Amino acid sequence: MSIIRPRITVLNPEQIVQTHNYSLNILSSVGVRVDSERARRVFIQAGCRENDNGRVRIPPEIVEWALSVAPSGLEIFDRRGNAAFCLDQSQNNQTIFGIGVTNLYYQDPETDAVTPFARKHMEISTRLGNKLSGFDVISTIGIIRDVPPELSDFYETLEMVANTTKPLVILVSEEQNFMAVLHLLQHLHGDLAERSFIIPYLNPVTPLTVNEGTAEEIFVAIEHGLPFIYSNYGMAGATTPITPAGTLVVLNAELLAGLVLSQSIKKGTPVILGSLPASFDMQVMMSYYGPQTFLLNLACAEMMAYYHIPHCGTSGSGSGWGPDLLASETLWMNHLTSCIGKVKLAPFVGGNFDSMAFSPTTVVYADQMIRQARCFAQGFTLDDESIALDEIGTEAAAGNFLTANLTLKLIRETDFSNPIFPRLSLEQWQARDCPRAEGLLRHYTQQLLDELKAPEDHKELITRGEEFIRNYVRSRSL
Repeated sequence: MSIIRPRITVLNPEQIVQTHNYSLNILSSVGVRVDSERARRVFIQAGCRENDNGRVRIPPEIVEWALSVAPSGLEIFDRRGNAAFCLDQSQNNQTIFGIGVTNLYYQDPETDAVTPFARKHMEISTRLGNKLSGFDVISTIGIIRDVPPELSDFYETLEMVANTTKPLVILVSEEQNFMAVLHLLQHLHGDLAERSFIIPYLNPVTPLTVNEGTAEEIFVAIEHGLPFIYSNYGMAGATTPITPAGTLVVLNAELLAGLVLSQSIKKGTPVILGSLPASFDMQVMMSYYGPQTFLLNLACAEMMAYYHIPHCGTSGSGSGWGPDLLASETLWMNHLTSCIGKVKLAPFVGGNFDSMAFSPTTVVYADQMIRQARCFAQGFTLDDESIALDEIGTEAAAGNFLTANLTLKLIRETDFSNPIFPRLSLEQWQARDCPRAEGLLRHYTQQLLDELKAPEDHKELITRGEEFIRNYVRSRSL
């Protein structure tokens, strides 16, 4: 049996080695700035050297050692302990998608009006991500703004845990809250390392800086036995070189530095590496995703495949003003290229206006894109059974295959259904008063939101979580 699968490749083997060598050169000659004294000591103890200006230079052999001891695969579970997905570059797994991330506003599903992101928005958005089959993880969707700012990280985490059973990618805005947020999760769930459903998301500072907050969060995550995402965000011409090649090697070097730190703290630490490469518009002083950034996203994924390191890439969100043409052009390009490339995890779908406003309607539309992209990436089978030569001979004489055995057997599974947009002829469309596709999408989204249900243990988790937060506030005031 032969399976025909579409694939896209950006770098050839020689270019991969060339990119790796450029990155090693940057790390050994330019080095990285390390703001954390504890992290700097770890680098030095591992065999790295510190310049007079405080930058840490990492020799190639230390990088190669870190690559040799880091896990090549990572299994993630849901909140109930069931296997959810595996991030493994050696396997042909489908790309994992998630909704998020840290939006300040919520867009009304019917009008696109924006309001400050509130606790109720986290609740319904998390339940929506839990409902849609195209999404496998829930990332921190927004920053809750109707609670005291110093407690928003806690309420965001609590609402996600209580409203989904899917794995969570956790982003903590206030670095000093990171340890306490993990304690909240332990209070609600127990041991976080056992069949982990929690993946912290940590960012270094581009260019070539391991900032103190991120370094300390790495120590905390490792102490709790958690896998974590180490992902950098680069803006070409602003925080990275203007050329795609320069951006690629700088971001790759930063990821290798993070890998060295994690493995030097504890050998065998499970870590997911990846980049969010963006362009930068100097006229309006905004970052954006475009064709070059999606190209770099695929190149980064191929570098991680070469290293046998689990990968996390970009999700194509941020360009839209709502569930519109602007949003769809980048989401389609990202989701399709991710599924036929080597991207393993794309956790941040649903934000508009440079990920400032979370749109449930955009998420519902993206869910359909993901389903179609995955179907496309699966390809098709080429063998005797799928060709059915005997059937071709008999049915061709009849002039059609409408009643062929293979048609009757497979018609339901080969019909890609779309619950949002019915297939209409011109006459049918006119008979329905010429409906707009966007209107159908908004109506379907609102219908979904109206029917969402909470997990069975929602009330118990909310009660216990709020008690934890009250006790935390009390202890801080003593």
